[in-house]
Amino acid sequence: MQLVPSLDLQAGRSRLVFWPGAASGTGTPTDRPERIAQHFVGVGAPLLHLVDLDGAQRGAPANTEAIQRVSRAVAVPLQVAGGIDGPDQIELAFAAGATRVVVPLWAVAESVATLRACLRVASDWLAIGMDARPDRLRDYPWHGPPPTLDGLIEMLAGEGVRRLVVSHWSSDQLALVADLVSDHDIEILLAGGAKELADVDAARAAGAHGLILGEALFNGTVDYETASARLALAPALEGSSTNG
Repeated sequence: MQLVPSLDLQAGRSRLVFWPGAASGTGTPTDRPERIAQHFVGVGAPLLHLVDLDGAQRGAPANTEAIQRVSRAVAVPLQVAGGIDGPDQIELAFAAGATRVVVPLWAVAESVATLRACLRVASDWLAIGMDARPDRLRDYPWHGPPPTLDGLIEMLAGEGVRRLVVSHWSSDQLALVADLVSDHDIEILLAGGAKELADVDAARAAGAHGLILGEALFNGTVDYETASARLALAPALEGSSTNG
């Protein structure tokens, strides 16, 4: 499972100030996205998730200069979300330096034509973002009978989507995540639910392909290097337990 640091972009800066040496009183706090990105890539992050908060409000990528600065500062893929609801916005995000994009479920769930247009532009680098809270799926103003989660994922996978970003998940939904991973040929990245190291372990055990970490990294409740080391040791520990 990949651990993916997430940065919220607002007015060209990180919404949260990052202070890597806060516990020891060393280092310098910063809200510059490119410097925060360099820190996490320096400690092993294989991918970065950037959320364009202004773009989400405007309906089109807005923090393109910040994304460009990050893309010039690090040599890892950048997955961008926020304000990307169709093929035109995908092209803007790619032009800014994104290598992956996240389009919200509501933009494509009832429009196969929009989904296919997005796939033509982004291909395998398209992810669909969905909210894991059951009421969000149930209460959305569908034009027909509300679809099931399994039905939606089957449709997306059938059209060629290979990646989902599932937000607002909780530990009691991980059994469902494990079933989705088992039943569908699609990668699932979890976002917005991990608050401690135990959540990292639980996401890995459920079979998630990636865990996107934002505030937990910024407030220090999860240390990236510690979590990475823990994941690296997990297969060996499981093998030792099985053999014993």
